Amino acid sequence: MSKPNVLLISVSAIALAVVLLLPSFTTRAVFAAVLLLAVALIVVRTRSTKPSEPDLEANLDAENDSTESAQEIFARGKLFEATMNGMREGLLVVDRDMRVVASNTTARRVFNLSREKLDAQRLTELTRNPAIYSAFLDALKGIERSDVKVEIHGSERLVFDLRVVPLAGSNGKGSRAAQGALGVFIDVTRTEHLEQVRQEFLSNVSHELRTPLTAILAFIETLEAGAIDDKEASQRFLSIIRRNAIRMHELIDDILELSAIEAGNVQVKVESVELHPIVNDVIASLANKAAAQSVTVVNAVPHDAMVYADARRLEQMLTNLVENAIKFNREHGTVTIRFENVDRGSSPRVSKGSESRASEIQVKQNDAFARDKIIVEDTGEGIPAQHLERLFERFYRVDRARSRELGGIGLGLAIVKHLTRAHGGEVTVTSELGKGSTFTIELPSRAAKT
Repeated sequence: MSKPNVLLISVSAIALAVVLLLPSFTTRAVFAAVLLLAVALIVVRTRSTKPSEPDLEANLDAENDSTESAQEIFARGKLFEATMNGMREGLLVVDRDMRVVASNTTARRVFNLSREKLDAQRLTELTRNPAIYSAFLDALKGIERSDVKVEIHGSERLVFDLRVVPLAGSNGKGSRAAQGALGVFIDVTRTEHLEQVRQEFLSNVSHELRTPLTAILAFIETLEAGAIDDKEASQRFLSIIRRNAIRMHELIDDILELSAIEAGNVQVKVESVELHPIVNDVIASLANKAAAQSVTVVNAVPHDAMVYADARRLEQMLTNLVENAIKFNREHGTVTIRFENVDRGSSPRVSKGSESRASEIQVKQNDAFARDKIIVEDTGEGIPAQHLERLFERFYRVDRARSRELGGIGLGLAIVKHLTRAHGGEVTVTSELGKGSTFTIELPSRAAKT
């Protein structure tokens, strides 16, 4: 029994005892009746306002259900927001007045905006791009637009495929009209770049094959027309045919080699190798070309220099670099191959009594940053600065006419770049007009690889 009920019964009992002490019977009867009636009314009111235990449990369950539903709704909202902002595609929703009602993080990057939300802004405030505006306008008219190409020029050129669909809603008259539009921006910048590279590659290959093929066919026709009877002329024509056939063969070999490297099908077997003998072999293989250009090639690599690399692939890289240095050098110029070991480690502080342990730590730290540099310098005319960034691209040549005249096909440096990266290194170039160029192959040292 609750405390209010106990108190009520006690007060009623005391009042009833007082009433019974009254002298008149009639007075006692009237007051007793009134008291009992008052007690009865109070009890009834109390029972009517107090919920029963089952009702109380039901109310508590309903309250818990309401709380759980609110939590679920909140969780779903957070999940939806996280999903929207985690998408690579930009999402933008506008209403019938072309005002933004929802957007995600990627959409804000599309429009180069740093603010957190784009809500309540008109589409015209975000962009003046007519392709975007017309696509959303058509969607509000109920017309779905897809494959709309959008180019945005900011710090870098971005290309998007835009798809806009109408968002239908009831207009209160039984029909459903577009109440807004949802736009999805799909970034195809990289895809378009790869397609451009593919087209340039096919164009370059076609051109490089067409030139020697045209020469071969022309001289074959000349020989068939009777020049074959002229021994001196026929020998000269056959020599030209042979030279062009070799050029085609080298082109195809380089294309296949580069494709295999880029596809990851070429494995490098790194081991400790002596650099000086490899450089000597490269110089010997290019001796005739160097003599024809009156260029001197110098091996300035120390006899005890060791590098951690695949010997065959390293020779291939050096051959491409030295051959280029010979081709584009000036008459009586020089090509020098040097070696440097760069130790980027820093000595840790040593406490007294721990010299041995600190020395071991220092060796490990220095080994982790040790790099071997193989440097190829020439005394040519140099390369203009605007060409340096693209110098290692496939088929890229600074002077196409001169490269073709000297037999260059524009794949040698691209092969060097990919082979160097396969070794875990990097190749760089510096150049100064009138003084020459310096190509540097930087490889992890043996200690850093173990």
